[in-house]
Amino acid sequence: MIEKTINRRIALRNLLFIAGGTLVLPACFRGSGKASIDLKNLTVSADEENLLAEVTETLIPATDTPGGKGLFLHLFVLKMVDDCHGPEDQQAFTKGLSAFSGWSRRKLGTGFASADMAARKRLLGGIAESSDEDIAQFFSITKHRTTQGYLNSRYVMTNLVKYELVPGRYNGYAEV
Repeated sequence: MIEKTINRRIALRNLLFIAGGTLVLPACFRGSGKASIDLKNLTVSADEENLLAEVTETLIPATDTPGGKGLFLHLFVLKMVDDCHGPEDQQAFTKGLSAFSGWSRRKLGTGFASADMAARKRLLGGIAESSDEDIAQFFSITKHRTTQGYLNSRYVMTNLVKYELVPGRYNGYAEV
């Protein structure tokens, strides 16, 4: 009979492989086709989330500062609509988002994400002439929340806004 001894290093290595595999395994089963954040009141697919990311990138494009996608403003928009808007706004937002996909495909002849930036800007500028009320309300909410998210983002607050501690500097010559 052959007796095998267990090498402690090999046993620890195998144990770490098993533990690491159990930590990584749930990420492999992430529901594909679902939004990347949990939403209570909205139902948004991954494609619609990507479309919203492209819309926010068109509204605030990346230059020497990060754009809408770089600051994850589409996630901010989704979270704000989910948490802060009423059910009728949420329903109009989701209907407008799904309608915007087909409407932009008809107007551009291709998907919104694959169009160039100039065509995207023209399309978003032409939403006011659109007869679809859901698309107009979707764009209004998206534009408002994207601007709010950008102005309140960490990047803007730390790098672009000149901040002075309260109460500010003393100016003895200020007129009363």
